[in-house]
Amino acid sequence: MKPLSDSVVMVIHGPELFDGGEAARLMETLAPNRVIVAGVMARTAAEESGLPVEFNVQPPSRVIGDIEGLVFLATQGKTAETGEIFGNIVASRLGGKGLVHIECSGRTVYCWDGGNEELAGFLSQVTGFTKKSKKSTPRRHDNLREIRGCVPGEVVCVNGIVIGRATADVVVLKSYGNHVVPCSGLEPKPHGLEKLATVKPVDIATAWCKSGPIRSAAPHQDGKAPGSGRILVIDHCGHEIYSRMPEDCCGVLAIGDDTTGVCGHILAHRGIPVFGIVDGDRDVIVPSAFAPGSVVAEVLHERDDDVGQEIAGKVPDVQVFWDEWVQEILKYLNRRVRVVVDMRKNNDAMR
Repeated sequence: MKPLSDSVVMVIHGPELFDGGEAARLMETLAPNRVIVAGVMARTAAEESGLPVEFNVQPPSRVIGDIEGLVFLATQGKTAETGEIFGNIVASRLGGKGLVHIECSGRTVYCWDGGNEELAGFLSQVTGFTKKSKKSTPRRHDNLREIRGCVPGEVVCVNGIVIGRATADVVVLKSYGNHVVPCSGLEPKPHGLEKLATVKPVDIATAWCKSGPIRSAAPHQDGKAPGSGRILVIDHCGHEIYSRMPEDCCGVLAIGDDTTGVCGHILAHRGIPVFGIVDGDRDVIVPSAFAPGSVVAEVLHERDDDVGQEIAGKVPDVQVFWDEWVQEILKYLNRRVRVVVDMRKNNDAMR
């Protein structure tokens, strides 16, 4: 059954809809003409689900803003409150276009800023969710950002980099040039803030900010990578992995503890191995998982940033055999590291 005579697009953000099976139920019940997935971990969960969806690397507001015709956002926040907060943020970035938003944690269909009432009413009727019409409350300032709905003690990420732990339900950040400075509600992680400043300029008003784990479910591991191909280097920017991955990728050099964890998790279902350079300061933001052939090396008396950049310089811009390259790098590093994860078939090989 089609909801209206026009074609309808459902935009999904977040992995929870796929991990809990709600995405499949919405697709069956609402029968959208297209389903577009926005977000890195949402894409990972969607690929694992096998559902017929499209992927877009842009944030949900840009995806929705570029679509003509009927479109709605579907999310499942960690709580009903955080789901509403996220919808508010997306709606506030649409320049008054209006947004219809299904939030599954709160079992609510929001019609933000004068969005399509007929579509919202249909979605409410079919799902049994409560319909609410609301006005978004933009809080955008050029150099100030509030991250609301935090739980004290959980990690806070900006563009995939952990910058500390929340101490209140609202974390306030301010940017000065390339630097992001916590104003309130955050116990900072100095190394994370330092790394954020060196990766690339951050627009704090539009940056991807999140508190808590970026995914709770373990990945399905069913793919197999080619034994040879190109190696992708990811330096504290795990959220860019899909947009930068070459088609012939045979493995990833991941620099940093959290980056290694995120890359390992994302690539596990594709069977693509990771060589991680870490120094032991990981915050658990995704369940740990690595494809066969992966190795994680912990530096002993240096910084993972420095050693990682050194090894990045040894990644050739040509196709290589992954196992041979890993073996070569481990020999080169020798006693400067200890191997803490070894998923090679012959893990007794010389290190």
